[in-house]
Amino acid sequence: MHTSNLIAYAAPIFTLMIICEFLYGYFKNKNNYRLNDTFTSISLGMISRFPSYLRLGVQGLVYAWIYQSFNLGILNSYDTYVWVIAFVLYDLSYYWLHRCHHEIKILWASHVVHHHGEEFNLSTALRQTGTDFFFKWIFYSPMLFLGIPPEIFVTVAALNLIYQFWVHTEHIDRMGILDYILVTPSNHRIHHAQNKEYIDANYGGVFIIWDRIFGTFIDERKDLKPIYGTSKPLKSWNPFWANFEVWIQMIKDSYRTKKWSDKIKVWFSRPKWRPADVEEKFPVTKNDLSAFQKYDPKINLTSKLYGFGQLAFASSYSMLVFFNFAELAYFDLFLTGVFVTTTLVFASFLFENNFYGYYLEFARSLATLGLIFLGNLNYLQEVVLIHSAICLLISGIVLFNGKPKQASIEVG
Repeated sequence: MHTSNLIAYAAPIFTLMIICEFLYGYFKNKNNYRLNDTFTSISLGMISRFPSYLRLGVQGLVYAWIYQSFNLGILNSYDTYVWVIAFVLYDLSYYWLHRCHHEIKILWASHVVHHHGEEFNLSTALRQTGTDFFFKWIFYSPMLFLGIPPEIFVTVAALNLIYQFWVHTEHIDRMGILDYILVTPSNHRIHHAQNKEYIDANYGGVFIIWDRIFGTFIDERKDLKPIYGTSKPLKSWNPFWANFEVWIQMIKDSYRTKKWSDKIKVWFSRPKWRPADVEEKFPVTKNDLSAFQKYDPKINLTSKLYGFGQLAFASSYSMLVFFNFAELAYFDLFLTGVFVTTTLVFASFLFENNFYGYYLEFARSLATLGLIFLGNLNYLQEVVLIHSAICLLISGIVLFNGKPKQASIEVG
């Protein structure tokens, strides 16, 4: 039981809206898209869908077990009022899940992916985690106890997520009375800000009334522009590292601290807390907002064009996989996930001006060709074959010419 089908159908619309927002900002001299930032946002969105298709975690099994064995039957119908109640209950459940994401470190480790972006545009909405299947079922299970039919549950879940896409923009100002009822761009800009005046607020998905009821609402101020990103910057375009950076930090802190109580507390504390002995020996550098600079390494034109090409290919290929995943054998679906992930991760090294990314690209292309000749990666095999051959050729030419002396073009 998951929302992937509806999200797949919404993906082309998301892509069109991103293009429209970019063009609007460009011609209005208000562009807030950078290729490196957008690359990572879209990459994370693509990678986040594969755990659902690969049926990782226990979420679907738990939902089915609760619905079949503990169904109270209170809302077990398809009447209109059940749809309305389910939509509202889902958003209330989302509020508490989202709030706990910001208050409990083990949940923050999963959710932080969505907040790394230092730009705020529609592509930011696609920065979704690939590890939330571990915990989120806990917050939505009560809806299954009430007997809400699985079809309704899945549909309102998808609608809730789809709604949240459009609020990730700086081009829509205040919206009057809607700002008091719904999550709007103004309300959600505050949620993504790292300013101390805005931190940890506005958790609602569709309705902002939950924040007003439970005391977590903060209004946007005209005199204080949001600064986006996390107080501990990721400083990477690697979508794989983005998913696991905080997890690895927690493992290290838990291992390094001497107090056994702190070894446990690391996982369930507030996100900013660290054991005193670890903080002293292994301090973490955080942003100074008075002198804040966005992470934006310079790269050469070849890497810029190559990275954009990889993003365009992976986006198109992934979209076709998601529309036709039922036709793929599980092993082929797994291989396509690995193929897309490695394509994007290795391209991200180029956006960081790491020349070894071309070595990895060369090896990845060779490995992909080997898998194809062994009869694997069967979905759109000819397309993957041509893509891998082109990547092998380009990375080979770059490696033959050697590392450029100096990167000269800034990604914008």
